[in-house]
Amino acid sequence: MVRKIVHVDMDAFYASVEQRDDPALRGRPVVVAWRGKRSVVCAASYEARRFGVHSAMPAIHAERLCPEAIFVPPDFTRYRAVSRAVREIFQRHADLIEPLSLDEAYLDVTENKTGLPTATRVAITIRQQIHDELHLTASAGVAQNKFLAKIASDWRKPNGLFVIQPEDVQTFLPPLPVARIPGVGKVTENRLKQIGVLTIADLLALESSALEAQFGRYGARLHELARGIDHSKVVPDRPTKSISAEDTFERDIPLSETEELIRRLAEKVWTASRKDGRVARTVVLKLKTSDFNILTRSHTPSTPPESCEELLAIALLLRERIHLKSTQRFRLVGVGLSNFRDAEGLQSPLFD
Repeated sequence: MVRKIVHVDMDAFYASVEQRDDPALRGRPVVVAWRGKRSVVCAASYEARRFGVHSAMPAIHAERLCPEAIFVPPDFTRYRAVSRAVREIFQRHADLIEPLSLDEAYLDVTENKTGLPTATRVAITIRQQIHDELHLTASAGVAQNKFLAKIASDWRKPNGLFVIQPEDVQTFLPPLPVARIPGVGKVTENRLKQIGVLTIADLLALESSALEAQFGRYGARLHELARGIDHSKVVPDRPTKSISAEDTFERDIPLSETEELIRRLAEKVWTASRKDGRVARTVVLKLKTSDFNILTRSHTPSTPPESCEELLAIALLLRERIHLKSTQRFRLVGVGLSNFRDAEGLQSPLFD
């Protein structure tokens, strides 16, 4: 049986909530972030995005790109409350709901609860209810699996709906750049370019064994995704076990030169963690040497990190626990948060 999957993604969620609740912000470039040299952007309104501002960007850089931007400190308690209201709308239509963050989720509506005849009608109804009841907009994608539904939801953003019919998959995917595949970041995209892969059509020309030789198990996954194959199920209430980001250097470098990338990765991880309603207790640092040995260090402080600056400070302290010869070179670094716990019961000013 062909599954019917809907991916719903709220449009510029944090910034849209701020604009909804403060009429003076509507139509203005809004950046959700604390001001400061070491702060990062949590979200940007579409008016700010026209200037090149985006999430995970250093706030000071966003200010340079858009001097007229209005900076609003994030209010995660309010964002979580709105996210729960969105979730309640989802629950009217499906039992199989997999939240990815506060602002997006997959729904398996192969059998929907409202008796609507098609998945497209379900998506239309959900978007209308979000607009009418919460005065926010959402984009949605409809397809036969999660991979295609996620691509579809991004196709007509903001406030759009796109459907990929099963019979259209083999003509829709090949012209797309490989960066359209969820999970293909800049590093993987560059590695694919090095072997002549720019589009999904180029990916289709490669055997699975060739991709596995280059990318390991992820190569087999790429081989399937290029063909529109994704058997992953919509898993309700899947708890976040960890959030991490890693990057490979263009050339192997000594430990002393890793700070700038650790900083960027910490900013990326911290921004991603703010979309989860829980608190991470443990900070993890990962390093891969030039001869492919993997080293990990972790620390669980008495109180969870309360800012990106604290996360970065702990990650850099973990770096001091790497005791190798000064001549050792490194090819990869990663930063992560794990050991997530519910915010309730943890003493943290962020959630007061």
